[in-house]
Amino acid sequence: MQASKKPQKYGFLLLPHYSMLGFSSAIETLHMANWVTGKELYRFCTIGHRESEISSNTGVTTHTDYSTMDAPKDLDAIFVCGASPVTQNESQTLENWLKKQAQKQIHLGGLCTGSYLLAKAGLLNGYRATIHWWNIANLRDEFPDTIVSSHLFEVDRDRFTCSGGTAAMDMMLFLIGKQHGMTLASTISEQFVCERIRTHDDPQRIPLQARIGTGQPKLVEAVQLMEANIREPLSSDDIAYHVGVSRRHLERLFKQNLSSVPSRYYLELRLQHAKQMLLQTDKSITEVGLECGFTTAPHFSTTYKGFFGLSPRAERKNLQIKVAQPDQTDRKKRQLWKK
Repeated sequence: MQASKKPQKYGFLLLPHYSMLGFSSAIETLHMANWVTGKELYRFCTIGHRESEISSNTGVTTHTDYSTMDAPKDLDAIFVCGASPVTQNESQTLENWLKKQAQKQIHLGGLCTGSYLLAKAGLLNGYRATIHWWNIANLRDEFPDTIVSSHLFEVDRDRFTCSGGTAAMDMMLFLIGKQHGMTLASTISEQFVCERIRTHDDPQRIPLQARIGTGQPKLVEAVQLMEANIREPLSSDDIAYHVGVSRRHLERLFKQNLSSVPSRYYLELRLQHAKQMLLQTDKSITEVGLECGFTTAPHFSTTYKGFFGLSPRAERKNLQIKVAQPDQTDRKKRQLWKK
């Protein structure tokens, strides 16, 4: 997508409960490009599928400019603004519509969990793509033909995907830099009081090493061992042996830097992974428990409830209720753009 005299025209397909932060980070960046230069470098509109009024994850209602039936034919790119958390029940009609856009050589992007819908439609097969870290494992498992990374964003030919949140701004700054030069991108970043423009190579999550500094390599190594052995947990003695310290020294490292003991920290890692699987996959509760190192379902349920305050079954039931009965609170409607 090279710079041209004509403005780039972007459409933002809003899914129910889309991430407001990801969406606003993207459009604010494009708006700032126009404002800084005094030129109409970008035009953008919102698109809905079944409804013209769509609630974000914050409850703010957007009245979309177009539906998928009457969306502009001359768009340069369409960005799918995904729900938070991801929903897996989008219609085949919407997938077919996205496929038709791809056939017309329109570039496609995904913000936050929008990548999931693109992958489900087969539009990320053979592409490098990313998604919010909460959904990375699920995307890899369900769509092996997609090359899934944990980077902030990925730009691979005519596919643009990002992890959501403020990473949408970084991706847009990257595209603006490609099309109009990094000087403009840097100026926009300064307007947003951003200390630097992050690249696609930046990881999504703040690594443990960045949080505790570089002076505790043994602690970092121990946590990495835990993360790599969720299904078959190691004992504290085994971890201490593999990183080359005594168990007492290992416990002291965890207490001083993470305010926890190794066994408790490890258990929390496994339970957080279990919650992720419960909310993202259709695996049975027993299967999830086994995947996270619990040999019996009762032990898993008791431990899970003790940590999160509700059982795995209740956790999954709450998600089903949220999906089936979206928030009906009466809110002021606002229109972001006029045709």
